[in-house]
Amino acid sequence: MIFWIASYPKSGNTWIRTMIAAYYFSTDGNFNQSLLNNIRQFPEKNFFKGFNYDPKIVADTCNYWIKAQEIINKENKVKFFKTHNILGNVNNINFTNKQNTIGGIYIVRDPRNVITSLKNHYEIDYDEAYKFISNEKKYIYDDKKENDYSDFQIISSWEKNYQSWIKQKNFNFKLIRYEDLQENTIDVFKQIIDFINDICNLEDKFNIQKAKNTISTTIFSKLKQMEKKDGFNESVISKKNNHKIPFFNMGPNNNWKKILPKKYQELLRLKFMVSLQELNYL
Repeated sequence: MIFWIASYPKSGNTWIRTMIAAYYFSTDGNFNQSLLNNIRQFPEKNFFKGFNYDPKIVADTCNYWIKAQEIINKENKVKFFKTHNILGNVNNINFTNKQNTIGGIYIVRDPRNVITSLKNHYEIDYDEAYKFISNEKKYIYDDKKENDYSDFQIISSWEKNYQSWIKQKNFNFKLIRYEDLQENTIDVFKQIIDFINDICNLEDKFNIQKAKNTISTTIFSKLKQMEKKDGFNESVISKKNNHKIPFFNMGPNNNWKKILPKKYQELLRLKFMVSLQELNYL
């Protein structure tokens, strides 16, 4: 069965995946980049091999979301998957179902910080980043491949993405605020591990020393240092100078109160007011 690690892009998904990968797929909790191979992304082109879809047609792979998950689950064991996809449907085709999903966590981050990360990652200005984060029809794919939408993900807007996951009633999900994980890492990480162990019927008790090793080897400064030394598989190539854009860019220094122009602070406050209040971001 699939356990989802879901989020809107640039909301802390990678940080939590490094922690979960280090904790569950190493003996001592110390992170190394190869451990992320245990938590792949869905949807992803590799999972649609053998299916009769047209890569030139946007969203054609959606027809095989469920069938691909059924193949993944033939091994009859819990598998972690990252996704930015909304928990909804495209052309009346559901992203997943209770036959293939055991549960998951959803990582949410204040959109006033997300917008700056989007701006850096996609090399766009604030106007474009605002259109990106507020577009309810927004989708992403591997645009390095011309006319190939095999890696299509429908992410919608920041708010619709968040609401789609936390309002569903079919699976057990735990909401994690990125900011809480930043401020109280060990306690929030314990909540995550306890939740996973419970949902997935794992008998292991929380290993505090392993968790401390995990946290110390996945802090932002360590991940940024790792990227400088060895690169990072998920960083993208700049369209401006053909160099890789740093994936671990600002981290704790990404503080919307200090760096986000007032115009976009207000636009995002008004656009997402209901969810911002619900999440105690206002």
